[in-house]
Amino acid sequence: MMQILSVLPFFAILFSIAICPLLFPRFWQKNTNKAILSAIIAFPTTVFLIRNDFAVLSHSLKDYFSFICLLAALFVASGGISIAGDLEARPKVNSLFLVIGAVLANFIGTTGASMVLIRPFLKTNSERRHVFHLPIFFIIVVSNCGGLLTPLGDPPLFLGYLKGVPFFWTLKLFPIWIIVIGALISVFYVWDTMAYGKENRDTLIKDKEQVRPLKIEGRRGIIFLIGIILSVFTASPIREGLMIVLTISSLMFGSKQAFRNNRFSWHPIQEVAIIFAGIFITMGPALALLEKSGPALGITKPWEFFWLTGILSTFLDNAPTYLTFFSLGEGLGFNGNVAGLNPILLKAISAGAVLMGANSYIGNGPNFMVKSIADHSGFKTPSFFGYMLIALAMLFPLYLLITFLFFI
Repeated sequence: MMQILSVLPFFAILFSIAICPLLFPRFWQKNTNKAILSAIIAFPTTVFLIRNDFAVLSHSLKDYFSFICLLAALFVASGGISIAGDLEARPKVNSLFLVIGAVLANFIGTTGASMVLIRPFLKTNSERRHVFHLPIFFIIVVSNCGGLLTPLGDPPLFLGYLKGVPFFWTLKLFPIWIIVIGALISVFYVWDTMAYGKENRDTLIKDKEQVRPLKIEGRRGIIFLIGIILSVFTASPIREGLMIVLTISSLMFGSKQAFRNNRFSWHPIQEVAIIFAGIFITMGPALALLEKSGPALGITKPWEFFWLTGILSTFLDNAPTYLTFFSLGEGLGFNGNVAGLNPILLKAISAGAVLMGANSYIGNGPNFMVKSIADHSGFKTPSFFGYMLIALAMLFPLYLLITFLFFI
């Protein structure tokens, strides 16, 4: 009974992440309120672990520190890189933006790639009128699906790396990546071509008149990003120390103009740090319970891991969802040679967490940030459930295809 009660704070904090933005949006906007709520929910678990299993708490805090160091480093360094200019908003140009973003996400993370590319992407299309679909595809491709190939790409995969998954193992997911990205870019090109054909002549003339070559401001930020990438290959705590030094260096010596161009704010990374502090503390008992009782749940097949990981990643953040099913996979007792997991199960968990994080605005960290930037730039984005319906209409057939090709 005590073990069951110890996991309630974990579900409480996940529930609050899913519900509060919908029911109490003004309350949820303030990071102070998030911090208070997170601390209240995490307090019982903290006391429980200090008294009964301090090693679990210590391990969770260590993983949290590594996790937030990487996210903060990528966030700050990418904030010091600004791409200014205005290209002609043709379907080929827009498709190229998404392709570059999908590739770049694996080097500087979905957060970094989203923050670097979203503003020039929107600026390029600012003269057009039929642009409803643009932020939607950007979130799906750049902020989520693109980051499937490396631990740098998406937070769940980095957590897997911290748990012992070899850095380059995720490259085995390339067949899934190329199918999904190829299909999404193809659909986008057709959709954008039809939308472009609806633009009136004056709009297209204005778009051509406003063309300016792209200019990168803050090239030193690229050096800091490379340093962050290289630091991942070092051992802890040297890894985290290097990331902190590079983050501070980026702030001190990076381009101030680039930070201003990007309207750099600490709010997004503060929000992530606050929410995940509570998550990492409260998930310790939940993960321990899953490892012990996983086989009894009857979830054993790869397709079950793919869909259940993905469904929870739709409504909850995909990073803790990944860890939950990672622990469940460990608890099955199968002979696994990749961090204790059967490779096919790990592929299913990884693909489910990353791909289906695109199903909603709360599935992955960059999603809401891109929506906010698009709204402030005059691009009307769909409501929470409106976005879900559009995203699922495009992605559900791909999920079925991936299931039959790789997990059955």
